[in-house]
Amino acid sequence: MRIVANRGYFITHITIQWVNELYEFRAAVEGASAELAAQKNWDQATLDPLAELANREHKVDDRASYVRFIEADTAFHNAIAQLTRNPLLIRAVADMRSQMERIMYASIDAGYYGELPVREHCGIVEAIQNRDAALARKRMCDHIYISKDKVLRLASGNSRL
Repeated sequence: MRIVANRGYFITHITIQWVNELYEFRAAVEGASAELAAQKNWDQATLDPLAELANREHKVDDRASYVRFIEADTAFHNAIAQLTRNPLLIRAVADMRSQMERIMYASIDAGYYGELPVREHCGIVEAIQNRDAALARKRMCDHIYISKDKVLRLASGNSRL
């Protein structure tokens, strides 16, 4: 969305270039968040809600279920940023997630959610729980690039989603 003074709000289209830029930024910021989260002090009770979010699934051909999954996915990624206790990372991830939700909602009808990222999410949580910072970063980056590949496959041959 673009805001133009004295004119209003204008919806911008999702382009392949914008998707590539967003996912590159996500990998940098969310990879760092996962790495830092694995290094911070927290107790197991702090990770329990994160593990619950990681295991969220949806029902096939159930739009309301997809919407709940998107909400849980956003909460999952934001919760990892919260573990860093770094307000700049928390804000960057939250801002990015609002952009990601545009893609996610636009992709519902295109079949984006045929494959669930539960295993990827659980692997990220496991690395954080084991305090393996390098593996947490790697798994988060891998997860983000797998998601990017799915979105680009949906948009192949078309410059917009």
